[in-house]
Amino acid sequence: MALPGSLRRQPANRGLVSHCTHHHVVVFLLTFFSYSLLHASRKTFSNVKVSISSQWTPSCLNSTAPELRPYELWNSSHLFPNAEEATLFLGTLDTIFLFSYAVGLFVSGIVGDRLNLRWVLSFGMCSSAVVVFFFGTLTEWLHFYNKWFYCCLWVVNGLLQSTGWPCVVAVMGNWFGKAGRGFVFGLWSACASVGNILGAFLASCVLRYGYEYAFLVTASVQFAGGVIVFFGLLTSPKEVGLPELGADEDDSVEEDANRPLMGDDDADDDERNYSIQATDTGNQPKAIGFFQACCLPGVVLYSLAYACLKLVNYSFFFWLPFYLSNNFGWKEAEADQLSIWYDVGGIIGGTIQGLISDVLQKRAPVLAISLLFAVGSLFGYSRSPNSKPTNAVIMAITGFFIGGPSNMISSAISADLGRQDLVKGSSEALATVTGIVDGTGSIGAAVGQYLVSLIQENLGWMWVFYFFILMTSSTILFISPLIVREMKLLLHERRLRMLAE
Repeated sequence: MALPGSLRRQPANRGLVSHCTHHHVVVFLLTFFSYSLLHASRKTFSNVKVSISSQWTPSCLNSTAPELRPYELWNSSHLFPNAEEATLFLGTLDTIFLFSYAVGLFVSGIVGDRLNLRWVLSFGMCSSAVVVFFFGTLTEWLHFYNKWFYCCLWVVNGLLQSTGWPCVVAVMGNWFGKAGRGFVFGLWSACASVGNILGAFLASCVLRYGYEYAFLVTASVQFAGGVIVFFGLLTSPKEVGLPELGADEDDSVEEDANRPLMGDDDADDDERNYSIQATDTGNQPKAIGFFQACCLPGVVLYSLAYACLKLVNYSFFFWLPFYLSNNFGWKEAEADQLSIWYDVGGIIGGTIQGLISDVLQKRAPVLAISLLFAVGSLFGYSRSPNSKPTNAVIMAITGFFIGGPSNMISSAISADLGRQDLVKGSSEALATVTGIVDGTGSIGAAVGQYLVSLIQENLGWMWVFYFFILMTSSTILFISPLIVREMKLLLHERRLRMLAE
């Protein structure tokens, strides 16, 4: 008894290996490091906050600051009367950045689907580097300090940096099909964590010369990366004469390898042939609209789920070193180094869970199991003893079960959503869908940073972890319809295989 095409599973990585060229490797590396550089500049700002706060407060409050004469000239940088108000303003800049970044993601996804992805990504990297240079380096060299100017620059920086993620995910989605997508995207989504490590390294190398040089170095490297992307990135296989994903309709293996996981296997043939764009209007299909992208199956549910999950993930990114130092009394440098284990767990989790989802050809059940374990790991980490090795192990486990699903939703699942049956034959939904998912997630992350500080100040750290558990449970709740549907499909496929044997 022959199995239906949807049940003839190929090995997870066979289609990937057989169709991989050196162009795929170059695209992987260029998109990986382009987003790593964007994240590195964000991490630089986090790493130099203490130095900036000291520069913006009077010398009499900074015992390490030299007394320079004339006082009126050398103390014009004092924006705030004390370090507490300076730190509060730096936190406000974080919130401003996240909200502008979230808004920019919705816009950048639409722009990326209508313009050349290489142009948009390169422009975002280079122009963001210029803004970072103005913010941290030029203002210090010119001794020009103004709160409103800083706020405006950081709003612009958030909008420009938002061009990165939708573009790189769309380019990767153009080059890598469903075969092995979970594994490839799980490995590739480590770019954010690598960027965090790179930013910390670059800043630490030059911070002793002044915080302005930390911004100078990261901005210069990011600008150079944008130039390399402009001249070296190939946005789709057709640019070098390779067939596009799913273009060979006669190759059943290739067709099965590139059918997105988000398609409805129970749909009728007539419904499968339906497309939001007309396919006979030309070789270059038009990009779908924003509301059409929102109406695609799974987009809204995954967007809401990612808003809850990114809130937890970014809270660890922003607050973990402070928590370790504040709760256990460890030195700030030791807390910074120890917090890297959360990123390590996320990298491993995203790769392994992506590989498992490739084998099952289903994403939602893998996410659900990981998030259930995440609830337990959060509860365990909230009661971690005052021991660095024990804390590092539990932290890595927590990163595995939280960072892994977060990486999957923002990369592999976003690519699945943008290449499902309703937009078959068009890649011009990828950036828009990615922008919607990640933009909604960034709104949740922005709101979460304020809520975490509020809960911690009034109720304590234990209630912060209870809040994380609530948000992780809400993530499972939002994707529960998709979990039920995909579990039914798995059971249906299993019954058909048993009948065929």
